[in-house]
Amino acid sequence: MSRLMVVSNRLPYAVERNGADITVRQSSGGLVSAVKSYFEKPGAGGPQFEQKIWVGSVDTSREDWQEAVERGALPADTVIEPVFPDRETYDQYYNGFANGTIWPLFHYFPSITQFRKEHFTAYEKVNALFAERILELYQPGDVIWVHDYQLMLLPQMLREHLPDASIGFFLHIPFPSYELFRLLPTPWKGALLRGLLGADLLGFHTYDYVQHFLQSAKMILKVETQFNNIQYESRMIRTDLFPIGIDYQKFRDALLNDLAARISTSLEQKFMGQKIIFSVDRLDYTKGLSYRLEGFQAFLEKYPQWREKVVFIFNIVPSRAEIRSYADMRHRIEQQVSKINGKFSSLHWQPLIYRYNHLDFEELCALYQSADAALITPLRDGMNLVAKEYVASCLDKGVLILSELTGAASEMGEAVLVNPTDAEEVAEAIHTALTMPLTEQRNRLSLMQRRLAHYDVHHWINDFLESLGTLKTVQEKEQANILDGPTTTQVVEAFANAEKRCILLDYDGTLAPYQKLPSLAVPGKEVLQLLRDLAAQPHTEVVIISGRDAATLGDWLGELPVHMVAEHGAFIRYQGEEWQTQNTLAPEWKDQIRPLMELFVTRCVGSFIEEKASTLAWHYRNTHPDLGFTRSRELRNSLLQLTANTALQVIDGNKVLEVRQIGIDKGTSAQRVLDRFSPDFMLCIGDDTTDEDMFRVLRDRAVTIRVGHAKTAARYNLWAQTQVLPFLRRFLQARNSPVTDRS
Repeated sequence: MSRLMVVSNRLPYAVERNGADITVRQSSGGLVSAVKSYFEKPGAGGPQFEQKIWVGSVDTSREDWQEAVERGALPADTVIEPVFPDRETYDQYYNGFANGTIWPLFHYFPSITQFRKEHFTAYEKVNALFAERILELYQPGDVIWVHDYQLMLLPQMLREHLPDASIGFFLHIPFPSYELFRLLPTPWKGALLRGLLGADLLGFHTYDYVQHFLQSAKMILKVETQFNNIQYESRMIRTDLFPIGIDYQKFRDALLNDLAARISTSLEQKFMGQKIIFSVDRLDYTKGLSYRLEGFQAFLEKYPQWREKVVFIFNIVPSRAEIRSYADMRHRIEQQVSKINGKFSSLHWQPLIYRYNHLDFEELCALYQSADAALITPLRDGMNLVAKEYVASCLDKGVLILSELTGAASEMGEAVLVNPTDAEEVAEAIHTALTMPLTEQRNRLSLMQRRLAHYDVHHWINDFLESLGTLKTVQEKEQANILDGPTTTQVVEAFANAEKRCILLDYDGTLAPYQKLPSLAVPGKEVLQLLRDLAAQPHTEVVIISGRDAATLGDWLGELPVHMVAEHGAFIRYQGEEWQTQNTLAPEWKDQIRPLMELFVTRCVGSFIEEKASTLAWHYRNTHPDLGFTRSRELRNSLLQLTANTALQVIDGNKVLEVRQIGIDKGTSAQRVLDRFSPDFMLCIGDDTTDEDMFRVLRDRAVTIRVGHAKTAARYNLWAQTQVLPFLRRFLQARNSPVTDRS
């Protein structure tokens, strides 16, 4: 059995010194509650681990931490491994980049986002410090699960040293739309995305967050995606939604907690004859606390009949008190509370009961149980577990009023959903909640409670870890077709021992990377020299088999001792001979196709037409990925209709649609080459769907290799175009083999 290593910015426990005394308290937060609950219930199902380790930073000295360990002040049931960043660097990492840059930008507050280079540098340093500590602890087979926005660079830092490790990452805050994410300086946004793509599995709370991440990765890193999968470097990475749950049973059990019951009873007696609205949130600008008060004030103004019949218990949990802007926010909110109470209260009634403190678990549960309605209206929230805790705590009454801008809103459609900035809508929602019949309240609660009970925190964790395990199995199967070192050695030996050899090579995407314009993909000195050296091998024929036109191939490669196939086989030139055409159609067919392609050029910015002697091609490599793909499907359907019952075919290539004569393809051309040279060793490399024809024809006669990860008829895969030239150089080492010397 492997070990599970959970990595978060902070450990679940904080050590505090007061003179000679050392005290340990549990940290607050949804992540701590969720993972701690999982650690405490090893028999909760899902993957089983030999040991569970929690790695995180601590805001104390090494000496105080060690003293707490020696005194036995830390719980013995959890293995905790601390990281000790220095205070100055940590402050710039945490209060600077994490909470001054990522937090506001990802929560859609670009106007208060900071962009300071020293903060990003500190962020890199602390992530590197975490990586060092994890590498010290890591054992083969360990599962590493990294959490949240403070450690977005960490997965890739670990991947560089642990290429085969099982690494997951979960983001507990929203991932913003591409239009917001792109506001980050170019080096930063690229580093964050590459950092995240070091993980095997990336988890988000909602479908929207998944799509936003995929869009940013496509636009910035130009990665290829298929559904929720990303092919990056030599791995398939999966992104998916895993909406975090709560320890549902813990809150249901609290209904039988004596202390919680006593507090709840006293609250109901104190506010006899009044409806109770409850709200609890951390002090933060994303929580919309001021807007929430405006909504309550609008409710009292619009429905005066509720005055002296309702009370709003408004609890704020202290947060980041050392930051001036948070202290100012608290001051403004307290002024707003005073204004509302001053305007509406009477000698016998105060509409708002304001508290600024932490709540004990029993006190929190009592408030949940007593409240007739919970008003949870953040401006933006990754999930919001308070809403789930409230619903779990309701017994036979309760209405959840929830911001539609929270991640929880996508799961809790039975709540009364509101726009938190619309005071009139919030006021109307409060009235709806307080007048909702009990039968409807119970029906809504029942539906949400069943959902929460099924997908609780244990299910959430098990779901993520099982998905990670399944993905690693899929990755291993994919690796089975990858051309590894031993297989490469066998292929090179077969080449060396062959009497007659033939090498078929595609050009774009194989010998040269794709460029924005086809004319820019001119072969460099390295490619030209490699082809010259391969062709110089005794008994070796090199054939460039490309979709390029004959004139371009002639200009670029005509001086080399190689054979050339242009336009997928429409033209063939054997070394020392003239071009031969295989095309039998008159070119007038282009006049029917060209206007349609031109229409789509105007409808898709960045696309263009490439016209060859026997082919018309519409390229969309330089377009917006989603727009280009959508337009390509539309054009493909139109072209298929236009070419039906003709001698033309539509080829769906790599970011290109081509129209050409039926019967002219790389498979037919490869067969001609095979018949002409009759080699006893044949190597064929390509990267596109157009190369599949020759892979199918040559599968039993050649070593066929597709560049990339797509499903293929080729026997092997190379992950990237950058691997092709180093692979081909291996064949030059066969120059002094016994067979070649016989020439």
